[in-house]
Amino acid sequence: MKITMRGPVGPFYLTDEAPTLFIAGGIGITPFRSILKQIDSTSKEVGRPIHLLYLDRNREHLFKNELDELASRTLASLTYLESRDELQQEINKFSSLYKNSGKYYIAGPKSMVEAVFKYLLDNHVPKPNIKKDAFFGY
Repeated sequence: MKITMRGPVGPFYLTDEAPTLFIAGGIGITPFRSILKQIDSTSKEVGRPIHLLYLDRNREHLFKNELDELASRTLASLTYLESRDELQQEINKFSSLYKNSGKYYIAGPKSMVEAVFKYLLDNHVPKPNIKKDAFFGY
């Protein structure tokens, strides 16, 4: 049997060695889990700072144990959050460190993704540095 594959398609994958901030809301953790698993399977260290912010107002933080383990092996850092205020504070920390060289990936419910996207733009993050993946129906 012969199969043909292509991808990844769309903008939601790591493209360079820029400092990277992943911003996950609820079920939006799934693409970041996948990216961390890919990093883990190809090498033990990343060449760029990667920080994952995981916002879950319900305090469920899906895949928490697995994410902690992946983060420790890939040298990515991980912060669990429960409020938008905490999220904005963490975004500001990253932005102040890396200015316009940072890349921002946002995944989660559409309203959360759009709110964070607007927040980043309002704080002078260049639009080309922001990638987003909105989940509908949540």
